Amino acid sequence: MNLDEIKQLIDFIRERELSEFELERADFKLRVKRGAAVHGVTAPVMVAPAAPVAIAPPAPGAVPAVAAEPAGEDLAIVTSPIVGTFYRAAEPGAKPFVEAGDAVRKGQVLCIIEAMKLMNEIDSEVDGDIVSIYVQNGQAVQYGERLFAIRLKS
Repeated sequence: MNLDEIKQLIDFIRERELSEFELERADFKLRVKRGAAVHGVTAPVMVAPAAPVAIAPPAPGAVPAVAAEPAGEDLAIVTSPIVGTFYRAAEPGAKPFVEAGDAVRKGQVLCIIEAMKLMNEIDSEVDGDIVSIYVQNGQAVQYGERLFAIRLKS
C-alpha cells in the first residue's frame, strides 16, 4: 500500500465519520483511530486460533451486582448496541467511567464494549444520575442487553 492509497483511505474514513478503522494484510497492519494519530505500520503478526469460550450462567443464589430499580421514576435504560465484552474502565486497574449514584451528562462515556478487537465507547444519550449498573466488568453482553439505568434530570 502506497502513501496515496493511505491518504485515500483516511479520506474515506473521514467521509463516513468512522471512529476506528483497522486494516491487516500479510505484510503490514494499519490502524486509524479518530482523534488520535495513526498507530503505525507493523510487521506481520502471528495469531493463534481462538479457543472456544464457555460462559457459565450465574450460580443459584448469587448476589446480583446491581441495585434494584426504584419504582415509579423516569428512567432511561442504556442497552448494548452490539455484541461484545463490557468494560467499566479504559484499562485494567483504572477508575471506572461511572459508578452508581454518579451524575452523567449527554455525550459522557459510560463504558466500553470490545467487539472484534475494536473498543467502542458507549455514551450517555441523556442527562441524569446512574441508578443501576446491570453488567459486571469483563462480562459478555448481547445486542439489546441492559447496561445502565439513568434517572432523568427534571
